[in-house]
Amino acid sequence: MAGFRIALYQPDIPGNTGTILRMAACLGVGVDIVEPTGFDMSDRALKRAGMDYLEMAALTRHVSWAAFEGWRRTEGRRLLLFTTKGALPYTAPGYRANDVLLFGRESAGAPDEVHAAADLRVTIPMPGGGRSLNLAVAAAMAAGEAMRQIG
Repeated sequence: MAGFRIALYQPDIPGNTGTILRMAACLGVGVDIVEPTGFDMSDRALKRAGMDYLEMAALTRHVSWAAFEGWRRTEGRRLLLFTTKGALPYTAPGYRANDVLLFGRESAGAPDEVHAAADLRVTIPMPGGGRSLNLAVAAAMAAGEAMRQIG
């Protein structure tokens, strides 16, 4: 299993979460979900997107931001927040095996307290002029780059 993890801050869309869990299971990457989610974790759309990979996923659920932050700090993991407000391109950080790649809500991104806790705020450049990428697409791009750099 890869050492870095993907974290989702209060995700809204079950299909995106299911797709990310499927991708992470296939790549051997752990996933953390910071609750509450905008859907029931037994949602049919989550299961449809994740298919039979959900049982393979290394999923950890955190009941709140405070619980997640407590776990992360105890583990000594660096937090990289993926945000349209970031200045550092996602290809620039030297990814480390203990990193957590955090993605905000589809509807609202991440609040100020999450931004303040991040060790790095990174962005995926969009020279085509788009506002943002689909959450599952962004997570896949980030995971691919982290895997490439870490080896």
